[in-house]
Amino acid sequence: MSESMEDVVTEVQDAICDAVSALDGRAFVEQRWERPGGGGGRSRLLEGGDVIEKGGVNVSIVEGDLPAEAAASMRSRVENLPENPVFHAVGISLVLHPRNPWVPAVHANFRRFAIQGGPWWYGGGADLTPNALDVADAIHFHGVWQAVCRRHAGVADHAAFKAWCDRYFFIGHRGEARGIGGIFFDDVRAETESAPLAFVTDCAGSFLDSWLPLAERHHREPVSDADRAWQLHRRSRYAEFNLVYDRGTTFGLRTGARVASVLMSLPPLCTWTGDDPTPPGDAQRALVDVLRKPVDWV
Repeated sequence: MSESMEDVVTEVQDAICDAVSALDGRAFVEQRWERPGGGGGRSRLLEGGDVIEKGGVNVSIVEGDLPAEAAASMRSRVENLPENPVFHAVGISLVLHPRNPWVPAVHANFRRFAIQGGPWWYGGGADLTPNALDVADAIHFHGVWQAVCRRHAGVADHAAFKAWCDRYFFIGHRGEARGIGGIFFDDVRAETESAPLAFVTDCAGSFLDSWLPLAERHHREPVSDADRAWQLHRRSRYAEFNLVYDRGTTFGLRTGARVASVLMSLPPLCTWTGDDPTPPGDAQRALVDVLRKPVDWV
């Protein structure tokens, strides 16, 4: 199953990078890396594009001793974890920060995690972070993930995963969500791995369906200075969440992953000001309301 998951993430990385490069006109730059404790990865980064200001699509296949801090965190939710866990993790993680403020930023990751002589599980999700609210975009994005979950009802529950996403991507010190959500799940198991693997495979293969039409629709829309200033303000919230709350960031830094790959998710530019700026338009004001009170879009 680990080999099957490795095939999934490498094939999906190729497909996503090819599609995004075709939209942007600029190729991703690839770096292969090795983790000192075992394993490595294939990181791809696109910077300074016409459509993508910064975007990364990373594959990691890593293994080794699980640090005590990470093991202690896992014991709170995973049963039968050995005393000195040895882990093996396969995953794909991507973040795309578009240049045009009317194209929403997007994040997705899908992974298999296993403990030698112990449990295995699957996790992941996808979420959308617009700078302004477009209801049609929100319905489309959430509709794709609802359809994926319905195709795998034995292991997936869209309502639960959507609510989990709303809870997880919440910036507690700001009292608002990072974006308008999507799905988030972890610790997905079954009697055999075939059903969870099929679900995660479908998720990874559905990413482009969920986001690419939105980018194609908006990336040529006119942008004012106020729109750009608001985008940089909203990106500061993105950075705050990833550095303060994100489990993937803390796990990567604790386990000796390539730092540049772990921090790939951070936006290229963002701003902090003494007071929150006033939203420049109706769509931006509507977004702020939604970030404080999640909506069931489908």
